[in-house]
Amino acid sequence: MDKNTVLALILCILVIVGTAVVNIMVVKPRQEAARKQQQVELAQKEAEQKEKVAEANKQISAFSSENQEEEIVPASESELTITTDKVKVLFSQKGGDIVSYELLEHLDKDTGKGVQMADNISEYNRAFALSFGDSSGSTLNEMFNVKKEGSRDIGFYRTYDIKDSSGVSHKYLIGKHYSFKENDYVFKFDVTVKPLDGTKQLDVNGAAYTIRTSPQIGPHFDRKKNRYEVRQFLEFSNNKRFRRDLQGKSYDKPFEWAGVGGKYFAILIKPQNIGVISSLVKTSNLVENGYGNSQVFMTRLPLKEGTTTDEFYVYIGPRSENELIKYNLGDKNKWGLVNAKFDQALQTSGVFSLVEMLLKWALEKIHIFIHNWGLAIIVLTIILKIILFPLNKKSAMGTLKMQELQPRMQAIREKYKDNPQKLNEETAKLYKESGYNPVSGCLPMILQMFILFALYNVFNNYFEFRGASFIKGWIDDLSVGEAIWTWKQEIPLISTFSQNSLRLLPIIYTVSQLVTGKITQYGGAGTAQSQSQMKFMMYGMPILFFFILYNVPSGLLIYWIVSNVLQLVQQLIINNIMKKKRSELEISKPVQDKNTLKFKGGKKKTR
Repeated sequence: MDKNTVLALILCILVIVGTAVVNIMVVKPRQEAARKQQQVELAQKEAEQKEKVAEANKQISAFSSENQEEEIVPASESELTITTDKVKVLFSQKGGDIVSYELLEHLDKDTGKGVQMADNISEYNRAFALSFGDSSGSTLNEMFNVKKEGSRDIGFYRTYDIKDSSGVSHKYLIGKHYSFKENDYVFKFDVTVKPLDGTKQLDVNGAAYTIRTSPQIGPHFDRKKNRYEVRQFLEFSNNKRFRRDLQGKSYDKPFEWAGVGGKYFAILIKPQNIGVISSLVKTSNLVENGYGNSQVFMTRLPLKEGTTTDEFYVYIGPRSENELIKYNLGDKNKWGLVNAKFDQALQTSGVFSLVEMLLKWALEKIHIFIHNWGLAIIVLTIILKIILFPLNKKSAMGTLKMQELQPRMQAIREKYKDNPQKLNEETAKLYKESGYNPVSGCLPMILQMFILFALYNVFNNYFEFRGASFIKGWIDDLSVGEAIWTWKQEIPLISTFSQNSLRLLPIIYTVSQLVTGKITQYGGAGTAQSQSQMKFMMYGMPILFFFILYNVPSGLLIYWIVSNVLQLVQQLIINNIMKKKRSELEISKPVQDKNTLKFKGGKKKTR
């Protein structure tokens, strides 16, 4: 290894270590200070919230002592639970809100129960809580009457006195109704507003009411420990999907549905009549109970037509194509929804989406016969390598051809060094005569990069890999990094990088990449500068990628390791072919007469 290569490796390691040191010494303290400041702001916000509730109770006098018309119906927890084959939902009479939403078919490894989609619930922030006016209003925190209708329907209702802008009080009946169906991740959520004193309007600061999603969705989201998990604001509008990280911002654009998406699960709300819903959607990432929220607020425009029932279809379930696509065809879902486009919530990489779709299709077909997603990845890798082998071979032979043309290329450069146009013309002519295409060597690399980028997104987001075991006891989940040893004690630098886990697959990958690079290097040739660059690629890049890929999903590393092993075998075959070709070229070279005098211009020098 030459001095430049060693220097490059040292610089790579210094950059990695320096980044970690800066993260520990500078970034983390700032993050901790920001977190403490946010907690202070949260405490202030909670105090303000309580003041708002107290003030709201003065203006929104529900069931005041002098105007009791209905009795609050007591209900036990068991009566407020709805269970289907897919979800178990717990409601609270306070606000008629959801306080627990468990996905029964999807296990949360941290809790041992179904994934909790109504997470981080607090006294003033529950799932599908209502507030009068826009998102700044206080949630309705009073006890509601409850009416359970069968095993999968439940309703809540209550009267409120609300003062208009002129200070005149009006009475309204507020109703909330939830309807569920077996074998379906969508439930129907209806909000009814019924004026009781002749008025036909409900306008509180330019809005009727606001509904909110759950404060947070499961599984538990810790940015420090899982850099590959996400929480995104999702919206579909004008046949375009819109995704942004939740940063407490507001987005103002017409939409067909909006919601929150994690890596594998999502909450999506689709209003039946989008025309009465404000296009302004607010998001929140406020820290509550020491845990950052990921919440969306959807506001109803002012009510002007008397009694109104607004219908919402709510999807709470896996961010899986197999489930989301059902709502494009009426006969595939229990609600008869057509062209809901919930599948646009899928996490795709845009330009590589077609490649991703083909790879998923191939994986699913292979899995039908193998029934193990890890083996399906290996089989897919073998198939891809077989398909790409002719291109790799052609690229290698092109390299050999280029070496053969080097003397003639050098002569052309020397002859036309002052005439770039003629140089290009003669070079193109030489390529054409020899049948060499300089672009052909790049094609296999471009195709493999396309596949690699697409596979990265597939392995990082494909729902079927979540919890899929390859080798029990070692690789139990293809969607996360495996570990052969874990520890609890925090070790500076190491814990930040390793997440307190010793992983074997990144080590195997690095070794396989180094060996493959060595064999590939053996098959090539070039100038001293290109050889130095190749050495850096051969030694420096695998070491750099070891740090980059240490915590990636194990499915991706399985693909890359198998790909490296197959590439090594293919390269040995190609090297052997190239060796024979070089021998043939040496034999076919014309024998140079040693007595032939080589003089400039081909003329013999005379005295």
